[in-house]
Amino acid sequence: MYDSIIIGTGPGGYGAALYAARYKMNVLVIGAQEGGMAATAHSIENYLGIDSISGPQFMADCKKQVENLGVEVISQNAKALQKNEEGFSVTLEDGTSREGKTLMLALGTEKRKLNITGEKEFLGKGVSYCATCDAFFFKDKNVAVIGGSDSAVTAALHLADIAKNVYLIYRGTQLRSEPIWQDELDRRKNITQILERNILEIKGEEKVESVLLDDEYQDRQELETDGVFIEIGSVPMVSLLSNIGVQLDDSNHIIVSEDMRTNVPGVYGIGDVTTASNKFKQIITAAAEGSIAATTAYRFIKTGK
Repeated sequence: MYDSIIIGTGPGGYGAALYAARYKMNVLVIGAQEGGMAATAHSIENYLGIDSISGPQFMADCKKQVENLGVEVISQNAKALQKNEEGFSVTLEDGTSREGKTLMLALGTEKRKLNITGEKEFLGKGVSYCATCDAFFFKDKNVAVIGGSDSAVTAALHLADIAKNVYLIYRGTQLRSEPIWQDELDRRKNITQILERNILEIKGEEKVESVLLDDEYQDRQELETDGVFIEIGSVPMVSLLSNIGVQLDDSNHIIVSEDMRTNVPGVYGIGDVTTASNKFKQIITAAAEGSIAATTAYRFIKTGK
C-alpha cells in the first residue's frame, strides 16, 4: 500500500510528488494526459526562475525530476475511486487497482465547449482545442481563435508565427489577458481582433471553411477560415469523485481548506480543480498547492490528524 496516490500528471500532481518524495513517502502518480493542460502551453514565461520554456518541455522536466527521486508514474487514467478500511482504492483503465492510505487529487480541468453546429462535426478537421498541438497544420492559412483570456491570446500569438492571418474573436468589449500579452498582440500585423461577436456556426463541407458571426464585421457576417481554435476556458474534471463523497462548490470545484484538505479525511485537492488560490488557475499556484497537500498528507499519516 502506498502512503499516497496522486491522481494527475500536471504541475499540481508533480509538485505534490516532489515534496512527498522528499518526505520519504511512498507515492504513486497516475495520469494519462502527460503534463495536463500545462503541456499544451506554447510558452511559459510566468514561472519564477524560468525566463521562457515550452509547456511540453517544462512538464517533461517536472516528470524527470520526480522520477529521479524514485517516484513511480503510471500513464493510465484512473477509472474509479473507492474508500475502504485502510484508505482508498484506485481502479485503473486496465482493470487493476492500487491502494493508498491517502489521496491527492490534481484532476485538472477539460476544455469548455462552444456547443454550436460544426464544432463536434469538424473536430480534427479544422476544429482544435490546442494551438501548441495543431498550429503546424495551418502554415500560411487563415485561422480563428475564439476567446479573450490569456490562453486565447497566447494561442493567437503562437498561430501568428505560422498561419497567414489570425482572427481573434471574443464576445466581450475588451480582452482579459495580461497586459504584457496584450502589448505583444497589438504589435502583430497579422492578428485581427474582433470584439463583441459570438460564433453561431462553424461551416464547411469535409473540413472547416468559415465561421458565422452573430453580427457583421466589416460588412461580413461570415469569415473564411481554415481552422478554429477554441479557447474559452475550462471546467473541473470531477466525475471520479461521486463514490467517495468529496464536497464540491456550485461550479463543481473541490472545496478545500487552506492546507488543501477536503471534507473527506485523507483526501486532498490540488490545482485548477479546487477552490484554492482564489481559483487563480496558474502553473505556479498548482505547484504550490501540491507542496502544501503533500505536507498535510505527510502529517496525517504520521499523526492521524
